[in-house]
Amino acid sequence: MNPDRTSFHALFLGDNLALDFINTEYGVDDRHQDCLTDEQSVEGWLEMAGLLPEGTVQTNACGLLDSALKLRECLRVVVRAAMNGVPADLGVINQVLEEGRPARVLAWDEEVRAYRVAVYPRDRSPASLLAPVAESLVGLVTGDKFQFVRQCEAQDCELLFHDLTKSHRRRWCSMATCGNRMKVAAFRSRKKS
Repeated sequence: MNPDRTSFHALFLGDNLALDFINTEYGVDDRHQDCLTDEQSVEGWLEMAGLLPEGTVQTNACGLLDSALKLRECLRVVVRAAMNGVPADLGVINQVLEEGRPARVLAWDEEVRAYRVAVYPRDRSPASLLAPVAESLVGLVTGDKFQFVRQCEAQDCELLFHDLTKSHRRRWCSMATCGNRMKVAAFRSRKKS
């Protein structure tokens, strides 16, 4: 991975690409963290998410940060609206979906000796790079398991996740961080009583 793109700590705890993209901004007050601060950080996140081939140097990423921030805010609004059963403005998402529509071609796969559909980014525009994130949101909000999208129950955490556990009783973004802290706090509270 390109070292210039890893100057942040991205959290991949959402079990969904769109939720992970929303979660690139997290924390409250003096612990607020935004992983998307410039074009390189957006490229770094895309690379970490497996959407940008490792070692790729973006040359036409002008406007990528602005597009990413607009998309992230729109994703957040749409997920919150869907959780509350109300409509939201879908303009930004639909624009990214339209402009970033990948090229689909029929190709021969020599390894399996069969035809397959190959999907490639149409170009190196911000919309093409961000389209998989928008597609992930579409699949999430239109899927039959959207009701399992949750916000972490820790008091100082606003991260979202898709509860894909068998029992659907996941309460925290991560048991190792928020879950552990909340259990220790509950234990201390019981001990004081």
